[in-house]
Amino acid sequence: MELELVPRAGIPVRAIHAAGMHGVGWKAVPGNALRLMLGLAEAWREIGRFKADVVFATGGYLAAPAVMAAWLRRAPIVVYVPDIEPALAAKFAAWFARRIAVTTERSAAYYPKGAPVVVTGYPLREEVLTASRAAGRKAFGIPADEPVLLAFGGSRGARSINRALLGALPKLLEEMHVIHITGTLDWPEVEKVQHNLPKWQKARYHAYPYVHEEMGGALAASDVIVSRAGASILGEYPHFGLPSILVPYPHAWRYQKTNAEYLASQGAAVVLPDETLSESMAAEVLSLMADKPRRKDMRKVLEKINQKNASLKLAGEVIAAVKEGPK
Repeated sequence: MELELVPRAGIPVRAIHAAGMHGVGWKAVPGNALRLMLGLAEAWREIGRFKADVVFATGGYLAAPAVMAAWLRRAPIVVYVPDIEPALAAKFAAWFARRIAVTTERSAAYYPKGAPVVVTGYPLREEVLTASRAAGRKAFGIPADEPVLLAFGGSRGARSINRALLGALPKLLEEMHVIHITGTLDWPEVEKVQHNLPKWQKARYHAYPYVHEEMGGALAASDVIVSRAGASILGEYPHFGLPSILVPYPHAWRYQKTNAEYLASQGAAVVLPDETLSESMAAEVLSLMADKPRRKDMRKVLEKINQKNASLKLAGEVIAAVKEGPK
């Protein structure tokens, strides 16, 4: 995905080999270890070619060879952990880091006392920071006074969210507009349902396989969102004061569950298990959308959670690491 998205931003990108070592099964370990060694050699070459003054890593198994190469090259390392709970690669990288930047103060509990942890918040793209409710509604053709639900399952989509929403559409469209960003995998199925809707429902159902620059407008235009619980919920939802119904992805490590529980524990979100989504989503959405005082209270909590100027803070930590040199 990065090989498509990064060039869109005008940034050169090079790929290296890497593979996971945790939870992959013993048969995959030898081959994955070889890929990591190959990635280490490639990262060593690229860091040298680029003459890097600092290496910025955000976790994922790709970070392991890059961080090792940076350490061997004596380049200072800054690790940013977007999720509350770091995965194995992020914990590994942190041992070599001059700075460990985190989204919320709760992440500090996952590192040893005295580790160079600093809370920066979650960095947001310019088109998200500058998005407005009025412009977002205009872009999607939604009246200013109509309630809006945004359903989003990530770039490739979340089948359980998509199908639960499609099953609930008749009830939901009676009460609200729905912006549905389906991901690419389920788009043919969603497009077929959209085509067969009555005319008045089609006017209230705004479905897309994916959006790029328009994502900020979709978030700004909405009153409630149903989504997975990736790291972006810790930055984008507080920024927009957007009450959410979160459905952590059940077939991966627990980081999404930890993110969702963080917002829910403070009264800023509702968490639904993936396996009961088709039975419970419609009722939860209708209940939350109808309860304006509750949504107002959730927005107040989100305003307190919101960490402003995260990008500038992260940039400051990178510059400080360059000045201090390698660990």
